[in-house]
Amino acid sequence: MILGQLWWPFFRVGAVFISMPFFGDALIPVWVRSLLALSIVVITAPLMPPMPEVELFSMTSLFLAFEQAIWGVMFGLILHMLFNVFTMLGQVISLQMGLGMAMMNDPVNGLSVAILGRIFLIFSTLLFLALEGHLLVIDIVIQSFVVWPVGSGITALSLQGIINIFGWMFASSLALALPAIVSMLLANISFGVMNRAAPSLNVYALGFPMTMLLGLFSVLISVSGVPSRYTALVHDAIRFLNNFMLGGS
Repeated sequence: MILGQLWWPFFRVGAVFISMPFFGDALIPVWVRSLLALSIVVITAPLMPPMPEVELFSMTSLFLAFEQAIWGVMFGLILHMLFNVFTMLGQVISLQMGLGMAMMNDPVNGLSVAILGRIFLIFSTLLFLALEGHLLVIDIVIQSFVVWPVGSGITALSLQGIINIFGWMFASSLALALPAIVSMLLANISFGVMNRAAPSLNVYALGFPMTMLLGLFSVLISVSGVPSRYTALVHDAIRFLNNFMLGGS
């Protein structure tokens, strides 16, 4: 059945486009994402294995559609972890350099985020697109129909694997922000020693601009090292996607 060959893959691919970064932003209309998902499914339909012979208007068909949607959403959330690494990096550096109050409104998510976090997020998104990460993601999604066919169930999802992804996100953001954290800590210790040695010195008037200047220098160092580190993080994210597709941890 031609309709069945397109129906269930559309739910999986569409859920990925709705939940993954950049394509899942509210700035991109839903009909654009739906049309893009349908186009990919139509083009790649000859590469997919045969779909289950199930009546489209039945409870079994509804369950299969729900299964594909859950799979696609989980797939997109794993990609979100990659970008959350850089958002957390910007937030940690902002807090360390005294810019915790410098927030901006995010019209996409409806939240207030740190300015540096937003800058790092835009930077990582541009790197992701420049490295053709979106094409690699589409390739993995299409291959998933062979490794994890429609109707194979979602019982193979590993809770430990999902927990490992959260741990990887926090560890990666901390590793990237570690130079800034150490430099800010040394600066605060230095100003504390100066305050004890010269109590009449106005540490607040001197410390805030110096901390800001040192923080901007730390941001410059962090940004210069992001591209090389970003490649390793993308490889880790792809490995998590493959493990998720295989039902491993």
